[in-house]
Amino acid sequence: MTLIIGLTGGIGSGKTAVSDHFGSLGITIVDADIASRVVVEKGKPALDAIAKKFGPDILTSAGELNRPLLREKIFANPDDKLWLEQLLHPLIGEEIRQQLENSSSPYTVFVSPLLLETEQHKLANRILLVDVAEELQLQRTMARDNNSQEQVKAIMASQASRHTRREMADDIVINDSTLEALHSKIEDLHQQYLTLAKN
Repeated sequence: MTLIIGLTGGIGSGKTAVSDHFGSLGITIVDADIASRVVVEKGKPALDAIAKKFGPDILTSAGELNRPLLREKIFANPDDKLWLEQLLHPLIGEEIRQQLENSSSPYTVFVSPLLLETEQHKLANRILLVDVAEELQLQRTMARDNNSQEQVKAIMASQASRHTRREMADDIVINDSTLEALHSKIEDLHQQYLTLAKN
C-alpha cells in the first residue's frame, strides 16, 4: 500500500481546492464524499433501505437520493442519523479501502471531512489539515451553499473543533490568502510527500 495522506478541514476550509491541486500533480485522490455517493447510487441496496425507512419522498423524480431532504431529516432526529450512519459507514469504508488499494500514484491523498471524527484517520499515515478561521469558514460556506448562518453553524458544531483538528494534524496549510499562495504551499508538501513515499 502506498503512503496515504489523510486530508481534512472544516466545512468551507478549501479541501477541494487542495485536493484538486494534488490531483493536477498526478496524485490519486480518494474522496470519502464521492465514496458516500457511490454506495447510495440508483440500484444499490443502501438506497432501497433508505427509501424503505424514510418513504418514497426521499427519492427524486429520477429515483435518486434527495440529499437535502435526507440531511434535514437526520439533523432533526439523532436516532435517524445513527441509523443512517450504521447503514452507510461500513459500506463507505469498504468503497474507500478498495479505491486506496487500487491507487497507483507515489502516494495517495484521502479526503474526508470527518477524518478525525470517525475511525477513518486510521487509514492514513499522515494527516494534512486545511485550516481557516471560523469566521471565514462561515462566510465561505454561506456564499457557496446558499445556507443560513444557523445551518452552517450546526454543521460546524457537528465537526471536530478547530483546536482538536490542529492537535491531531501532522501538517497544516493555512488557506486564508490567494489560490496561488495555496498552490505554492501544496507544491512544497508534494515534494515532502514524494520523499516520504520513497522511504
